[in-house]
Amino acid sequence: METLNQVTTTIALTMGVAWASGINLYATLLMLGYLANTGNIALPPDLQILGNPLVIAAAGFMYCVEFFADKMPGVDTGWDAIHSFIRIPAGALLAAGAVGDVTPAVHLAAAILGGGLAAATHATKAGSRVLINTSPEPITNWTASIGEDIAVFAGLWVSLYHPWLFLGLLVLFIGLMIWLLPKIWLGVKKIFRFIGGLFAKGGEARDGPKKLDRL
Repeated sequence: METLNQVTTTIALTMGVAWASGINLYATLLMLGYLANTGNIALPPDLQILGNPLVIAAAGFMYCVEFFADKMPGVDTGWDAIHSFIRIPAGALLAAGAVGDVTPAVHLAAAILGGGLAAATHATKAGSRVLINTSPEPITNWTASIGEDIAVFAGLWVSLYHPWLFLGLLVLFIGLMIWLLPKIWLGVKKIFRFIGGLFAKGGEARDGPKKLDRL
């Protein structure tokens, strides 16, 4: 039974850091580093560097930057686009480090699963933000961002202290993403088609006077 609980705790931490990294990497690093540095949790050897004060300070600074960037319509979409190249590999690395002292094959498997989960959560966050930014309700952006921050801190806490509950909630979340991502993708495509149509009309309007001059 103890072995089963240890395995469950490791899986919950592995998937928890990957899931949270896809939403807000810096909040994830800040929380793990703070809890480790204050002795509230014992991180696996490969993640103990997160408790270093310099790492905590860097994560805290970047979290402050993201806190404001993530709440500005348009800026948040650009921020998410840039972090497609940061959150996903970081999620894979954190997941690989969370499994502890195991074989290279297990590390690789954890990195693959962690990277995939981070990619899925990042795509859900970034795609939903594109749709939210087209909404006429300005406070929606702030509500979504604050809700994401709370979800990251709460989700990580549950994964660390209630691993069975976290894994159950994660299964539900993955099911929600499977249902939601196609709808988000269709909505994003419609928005970009609309924007493309505006540029096409603008080009026709500029070309029109030139054609008249030639006539």
